[in-house]
Amino acid sequence: MAAGLVVLLVFILPYTIMFFGSVKTKPEIRSVNPTYFPTEWHWENYITMWSTPETPLPQNLISTIVIAVCATLLVLLVALPAAYYTARFRFPGRMVFLFLVIVTQMLQPAVLTSGLFRQFITLGISDTWLAMILVNAAFNLSFAVWIMHSFFAGVPREVDEAAQIDGAGRVAVLFRINLPLVWPGIVTAIVFTFVACWNEFAASLVILSTAGNQPLSVALTKFVGQYETSWQYVFGVSVVAIIPVVVLFMLIEKRLVGGLTAGSVK
Repeated sequence: MAAGLVVLLVFILPYTIMFFGSVKTKPEIRSVNPTYFPTEWHWENYITMWSTPETPLPQNLISTIVIAVCATLLVLLVALPAAYYTARFRFPGRMVFLFLVIVTQMLQPAVLTSGLFRQFITLGISDTWLAMILVNAAFNLSFAVWIMHSFFAGVPREVDEAAQIDGAGRVAVLFRINLPLVWPGIVTAIVFTFVACWNEFAASLVILSTAGNQPLSVALTKFVGQYETSWQYVFGVSVVAIIPVVVLFMLIEKRLVGGLTAGSVK
């Protein structure tokens, strides 16, 4: 119990400092003898940061939500049938396909940023939400396919055969029979994909040049200048950026834990 509390404090402390910093003034944060708690609570920082000249934060928040949600839905749309098919059918090149899927996980957007940027210019979709939706979906697809593949593979084939004998088609078997059984795995894939898309930085920094199209992860850097940094806004935007992820984890915590621990016991 004591060890758990120590670990909790270690992880909570940076977020606590970040929150207290978000309600301080810039001189107080940069003070030679800073205090842990703010001498005055400047809640107006959370209001003024939305209208700062550095970056249009409301548009940045909308961009982050649109890109993360659409990329997650696209990953789910593609990975779900791919995982089911590879788990249920044996076809020539199946293992090669699965190997190539996992190999793509070794490549990160930062490595391919220049090539992606050139390709999107050719396609005419550079500096658009669509470009970042495709990038985020592509680089999170392999993880979603593999994790859902393992869950589908864990469902006995006899379940599908029994449903087909009763007259269910392949689509009905997938959505009405298999999905309820592998839901923890789907939730796990959705959460990890959404978080990865929400926090993506490197590709967004290069591909999205318009300030309003950039996500919060890139907008945050606009408050860090060469000679001066608005730390109160850096902390404030960071607090706002983690709230949706924390809420998401709270809402689906039980299913997420079930997905991560599935198969650990029999």
